Amino acid sequence: MKIRYNLAVRTLLVLLLGLTLAACGDPEEAQVTLDPVAFHDTDECHVCGMIIMDFTGPKGQVVERGEVKKFCSTAEMLSWWLQPENRILQARLYVHDMAQSHWDHPDDGHLVDATQAWYVAGTALEGAMGASLASFADKQAAEALAAEYDGATVLHFDEIDQEFLQQAAAAQHGAAANHSTHSHDNHSGH
Repeated sequence: MKIRYNLAVRTLLVLLLGLTLAACGDPEEAQVTLDPVAFHDTDECHVCGMIIMDFTGPKGQVVERGEVKKFCSTAEMLSWWLQPENRILQARLYVHDMAQSHWDHPDDGHLVDATQAWYVAGTALEGAMGASLASFADKQAAEALAAEYDGATVLHFDEIDQEFLQQAAAAQHGAAANHSTHSHDNHSGH
């Protein structure tokens, strides 16, 4: 009986030691996703602090491990991203595909990789502060919108820099002073 008791105690001690060692190991990291998230009525722009949903047009977001930064426009997000201290972040950038959304109510179900997107500048479409850059997953959709506006340009993500954003914002403000009556309500895709 004493042998069984000693064997049981040893087995119990080995099990406890094993559990203790297992508990001391590296904790399993939770699965982190860098997928886009929905915009909500109370979300504030990471740059200007304004309520994002108060503005029409495509929005942007930067998704990092454990954090999402949301922006009231594609231009605000791109301007923030182009800052050297932000370019080193391990993050994914998303914008609305305006070929799949109405300009006044972008559909969060159609957020696409901003680094693969095409952008149209120089339209009369209104958005948040600065330049309104309509974002598209498809170059042909971007070109179709640009064809509706004299002087509108289509650029890929890699072609956009701070200088371009400043020029686009200045041009947008000049166009607002001479606003044409071009209606965007007739365009279901943008």
